[in-house]
Amino acid sequence: MSVEFSEQTHRNMIDRIPQTTGREVADWLRTVDEGPSLVRFEEKVSWLRGAHELSYGQAKAIIHEYDLRRAARRFG
Repeated sequence: MSVEFSEQTHRNMIDRIPQTTGREVADWLRTVDEGPSLVRFEEKVSWLRGAHELSYGQAKAIIHEYDLRRAARRFG
């Protein structure tokens, strides 16, 4: 089941990532970039959760932020 978050909820989650995980968002985005070449959003979330013991919400926020930034670079 997919849970949709508002943009404000996403921002709040991203802002809390460093405190809750002990790593900066930029570190997580680099981890995703260097990780396996997965296509589907949920595959990326599952990989990040399993490989790094993150909650579903944390992993989803990181992958969503990664996709947002990748799209911004592409259309920038």
